[in-house]
Amino acid sequence: MDDVDTERGGPVDDAAAAARALEHVVDPVVAVTEGTITYANEAARDAFELGDADREAATALGTRWTHLATAIDETTVGTARHVDLADHRESVRIHRGTSGATLTFEREGTGADATAESTADSRSGASDRLVKDRALEEAPVGITISDPDREDNPLVYVNEAYEEMTGYEFDEVVGRNCRFLQGEDSDEAAIAEMAAAIDEDRPVTVELKNYRKDGTEFWNEVTIAPVRDEDGRVTNYVGFQNDITARKEAELALERQTEELQYILDRVQGLIQDVTAVVAGSTDRSELEREVCARIAAEDAYDGVWIGERNPATGTVEVRSSVGDGPDGGTVATDTGHPAAEALATTEPAVDTVDGLTRAAFPLSYNGIEYGVVTIRTERAIDDRETVILSALARAVASGVNARETSRVLATDAVVAVELEVTDRALAPVALSAAADCRLEYSRSVHRTDDETASLFTVTGASADEITAAADDLADADCRIVVERDEECLVEVTGGEDLVGWLSERGVRTKAIEAEAGRARVTLEIPRSANVRSVVEAVEDRYDGTDVRSFQQREPDGETRQEFAARLEEALTDRQFGALQRAYLGGYFEWPRPTTGEELAQSMGVSRPTFHEHLRTAEAKLCRAFFGDA
Repeated sequence: MDDVDTERGGPVDDAAAAARALEHVVDPVVAVTEGTITYANEAARDAFELGDADREAATALGTRWTHLATAIDETTVGTARHVDLADHRESVRIHRGTSGATLTFEREGTGADATAESTADSRSGASDRLVKDRALEEAPVGITISDPDREDNPLVYVNEAYEEMTGYEFDEVVGRNCRFLQGEDSDEAAIAEMAAAIDEDRPVTVELKNYRKDGTEFWNEVTIAPVRDEDGRVTNYVGFQNDITARKEAELALERQTEELQYILDRVQGLIQDVTAVVAGSTDRSELEREVCARIAAEDAYDGVWIGERNPATGTVEVRSSVGDGPDGGTVATDTGHPAAEALATTEPAVDTVDGLTRAAFPLSYNGIEYGVVTIRTERAIDDRETVILSALARAVASGVNARETSRVLATDAVVAVELEVTDRALAPVALSAAADCRLEYSRSVHRTDDETASLFTVTGASADEITAAADDLADADCRIVVERDEECLVEVTGGEDLVGWLSERGVRTKAIEAEAGRARVTLEIPRSANVRSVVEAVEDRYDGTDVRSFQQREPDGETRQEFAARLEEALTDRQFGALQRAYLGGYFEWPRPTTGEELAQSMGVSRPTFHEHLRTAEAKLCRAFFGDA
């Protein structure tokens, strides 16, 4: 009889007296708990013909109960509402308690002071409340209402969204303080902030971890606001709950990723700086590889590192330098699934984890030339971000190796001479020899200040006009007549498939190019320490129809002609070397001269006095080199 005996703020001490008082009420009054009529006054017993055994609300109230059951669920605990039953020409006042509801049935037009106007107003107010109640019930966010006038400020209403979000049903939460959703990992600071806001009668919004009925966690964005009456007194607190688990987890994941990235950047910043210094300061390839391995292995995160190079003869990757344990036997078979073999085969980083040990391999490749592979071992995972950083580090190491190999080809005669035959007409000399039916013989190349390589060729068997006409059909290359003689021409080829410059960047010297009838015989000099096979494969990939004609190894023997030329060339500036080369190849030192200083100056894009100044300086350096005054 709680719902009958007690009005909010005014308890009735004598329940029996209250029941006797209801017996004199002319309107039918019933108390319903969980679909069963637990009390009915005399008017109700007469109106609904209730007996002692006939107390099921659905049976006793008939079609009324369908509407009333829904209305009771939608009514907030501790509040009242009116429901019109148009089919029965009556309205019902529902008072919702914690364990049931009291229903008072009023016939239309009854009541001592009832008037048509007051009835209309009453129904209008009831309808308005019904719309508001339904809005609360169908809202897409969890909504709760608590009653601070009751002990521990218990919940008196929750909507369906709240039930779905928490897994608790209406009857399981009404009458309890909302803190039951809190758990072990709920933020104490957020909880204290909510408590302080309630004590100060002010709104508050917090985010904290809550727990559903089944124990699963979810992030809850909770907004609590006081509800005041006409006098400004707080009568209730309304709460809005929004499940923000997806957003919060995304935010936390981003924070973790940011922290991890910052950790990686802090850790590898010094590594990158030190490896870059090693690359710049090492004097030869072996020293560079030793120092790189030592610096990488010095990182606490890494347990060991080794650098290996493919040996085509044995089908293995052989260790050149290592710190820590290298592969068993010092080699890795290229036909296995080892990351080092995979990285060389795919030219991409390869990572695997076996028995908790991660192996990450990064190819050492520069401008398409393979210089080996660096493999790192660690007991921790290597993610995509760290892979990107270590890949950049490997490219820097490969660049350093390339620089050392390029300097070796200029300073030593310990080379492998490789002779190739190329028929791909993407190569300018091949195309020109076929189109003009002539022979082109490579003389030298000059690197211009704009990083473009100009290659000089002596052409026989075709006139200048025929060469110019053939050059018009070249796709990207530019061919210009430098000197024209009776039986030959000196031409300058720039742009297009610049074989000489491309090979030079890879530490390879172009010794000779002889093109005739659409076929070019190319002689290359590659340092013996370089990966000759990788260089040849790169040329074959670049030019279709490339065949290898011969290999020949040469040993150094004192200062060779090549070394003397390299030393002299190093003493000349680009302009001085260009002036001397053009003068010699253009026949300027012959008599009668087939070309003039003015023409040679124009071919270099300088004035005639400037050309002669460069030429005289170059001649002086040449004489000093020969006569011992260098």
